[in-house]
Amino acid sequence: MANPTATLETSLGNIEVELFTDQMPITAGNFIELAKSGFYDGLHFHRVIEGFMIQFGCPHSRDPNSPRAGTGNSPKGTIQDEHPAGAKISNEPGTLSMANTGRPNSGSSQFFINTAHNAYLDWFSPGPSKHPVFGKVVKGLDVVNKIETTRTGAGDRPVTPVKMIKVTVHD
Repeated sequence: MANPTATLETSLGNIEVELFTDQMPITAGNFIELAKSGFYDGLHFHRVIEGFMIQFGCPHSRDPNSPRAGTGNSPKGTIQDEHPAGAKISNEPGTLSMANTGRPNSGSSQFFINTAHNAYLDWFSPGPSKHPVFGKVVKGLDVVNKIETTRTGAGDRPVTPVKMIKVTVHD
């Protein structure tokens, strides 16, 4: 059975992603559950760093100017870290990775799309950063690039808000 895909309909265009439920069932499943519930619809990208990544999924980002954007979790809380030996997928450009606070089992609703090869963020690399990859962009890297190169202000927040209109999962 093929992995599910999702359409991320943003104010700058659509991004199609494959979700690695075959290798990362907890992390990808968490994203799918939140997407199907409508959790992501209407939120904004709250952290954009050119040459690094674009981050999304904080419930406080519904207001794109909220000082709390980037600090929230989903109503269901955090999920357990997923580090399966057979799923050593690196944080390469175009991959979706679970954001966390740096503490174990602190991932929730926030994720980022890598725009550079950020191998030091791999859960299997040496060092404290542990960000499991649970999907990849299969169409719409041009939209990822538009978001990545949008002008940002304080806190790496886009000056002109970039909205997630709707996330649709295709099983």
